[in-house]
Amino acid sequence: MRFDKYLPSDPLKPYIKYFVVSENAMENQYKVFPSTGLVMGFQYKGKLTNLKDYSEIALSSAGITGISDGYKIFKNSADTGTVLVYFTETGYTHFASHPANELFNLSISPEDVFCKNSVIEVKDKLGIANTDKERIKIIEQFLVSQQQDIVIDKLIIEAIRLIYETNGTIRIKELLKNLFISQSAFEKRFRKVVGTTAKKFASIVRFNAVIDNLKETKLLTEVCYQRNFFDQAHFIKDFKKFTGETPENFKRLL
Repeated sequence: MRFDKYLPSDPLKPYIKYFVVSENAMENQYKVFPSTGLVMGFQYKGKLTNLKDYSEIALSSAGITGISDGYKIFKNSADTGTVLVYFTETGYTHFASHPANELFNLSISPEDVFCKNSVIEVKDKLGIANTDKERIKIIEQFLVSQQQDIVIDKLIIEAIRLIYETNGTIRIKELLKNLFISQSAFEKRFRKVVGTTAKKFASIVRFNAVIDNLKETKLLTEVCYQRNFFDQAHFIKDFKKFTGETPENFKRLL
């Protein structure tokens, strides 16, 4: 299996974290943990299914996945190839008129957001592309053609910075105090641009930091203390929702 990352060209850097070209010659099952940005994918070969409640749900060859509050399990067929677009925390809204929060815990077709003919054209071009460079160029041209002239919400950018600065442990009241804004106005703007509430976003940032800590073989009690969890029982419960595993089992799988 390969999972190769590519940085976007300069005009797209404010909106795209990176592209990924993923290929797998063997049938495989894997988990995807919650991330802090929306993801768009185009399969140029093979098939993908979502495993949920002991059933397999076939997925279309292209999709946009919103922020979620729990892990998902996928299964790919043999000889699968996919191009993934990882948007920055606010990047998606610069290409689509749909508020990002409408995709929370959902996956939809790009044809529900963008011009259907343009999406079909991308699929056709990817089907005959021979190199990663060609595939990334096709996706970049598509994104540039869909880009909208939207003013960046600097207050939300600052909120995201503060959340990352504290590894997701900052309290919403403290965040509002730093930003000089009411909670109702702030939450409405944050959800529209980012795709979920500030509290949920912070919890995703915090758990990604927790996973990094576990990779460093830190003790669970130390992780709980550093990440401001109420107690170890709450930490284990929330961790299992995020990953599907207890922290001990997760460490063994690393």
